[in-house]
This record gives sequence, structure tokens and C-alpha cells, in this order.
Amino acid sequence: MQPLELLLTAIALAMDAFAVAIATGVALRCASLRQTLRLAWHFGLFQALMPICGWLLGATVRHWVEAWAHWLAFGLLAYIGSKMIVEALRDQGDDRAACDPTRGLTLVLLSVATSIDALAVGLSLSVLGISVWWPALVIGAVALAFTALGMRLGRTVARARSIGQLAEVLGGVVLVGIGVKILADHGALPFF
Repeated sequence: MQPLELLLTAIALAMDAFAVAIATGVALRCASLRQTLRLAWHFGLFQALMPICGWLLGATVRHWVEAWAHWLAFGLLAYIGSKMIVEALRDQGDDRAACDPTRGLTLVLLSVATSIDALAVGLSLSVLGISVWWPALVIGAVALAFTALGMRLGRTVARARSIGQLAEVLGGVVLVGIGVKILADHGALPFF
């Protein structure tokens, strides 16, 4: 894999993580450096591990993974996005500690949902007989950087008090929209 091709692939894979990071930064409103690093680390780690898992799986289970991966990603993103919308509409004030998406099961679900496409890249590399180690490292590093940037951008947007709740609802809608886009990209929605 050529360096430019690898970089463009890594950037394309990081776009879901970037969008989710913006939505998460909006949801948290005052995301700390610790929360930013935690989300960036996990997204980068999962983005790096998924191609390795896909590469190890190889062509033996490729058709099953390709047939269901987009539905899994959609389900996870739709669940988290709708939860985010509901929490924004409940008007919880400044009590954000209970719904921190950079902790616990939500962090794991977001990490998996944003890295499913990287699994398919690993499968492709395996089929092509290309080593996965360097691409996995680059993909993980780019996802980490884009996630940190997205969190900071989301935090900046959310600081405007007048758009805080609206921005959080829009963040949830973006997550659900990413899930629908994943389905459309994989031909699972006949009307797109």
C-alpha cells in the first residue's frame, strides 16, 4: 500500500470517529483534557486493532462480516444517538457526570461502532496479501488525532449557551445519520 493511499484510507476511516467526537464534545459541553484523551485513545486503539482482527480473520469469514458489520455499526450509533437526543430534551441542566460518553459501556460501543469499517480494511489487506502492521498503526494514529480535534471542536461549539441543547440534539441526529449513511453505503437501504 502506497503512503498516500494509506493516509487517505486512514483519513476516510477517521471521519466517523471525527463526527462522533464532535457530537461527544457537544454533549459534554466542557470536555476535560482527560475526557478528550480517553476518547481519542480508545478510538485510535480500536481503529488500529480492527484492521488487525480483520486481517487475522482473513477470507474465511469475510462474507459473514461484510453482510452484518454495517447493521451492527448502525444499531450502535442509532442507540447512542437516540439516547443523546432524549437526554438533551430532558433538560438535565449541568448534571453531565451521569451521561459521560467517554466512560464505561458507551465508550466501548462508540469505539466499536466507529471502527467497524477498519475491520473490512483488514480483511481486504489479508485477501491482497499485504502486511497489516504499518497500516494499522497509521490508521490508529490518524483516528486518535482526528478524535482529539473533533472533541475540541465540539466543545467549542457547545460553549455557546444559546445553542447548547440544540447542538446536543443535532449531535445525536448526526450519530443516527452516520448509521443510516453506513447502511446506504453498503446497499442495505433500497431507497438510497
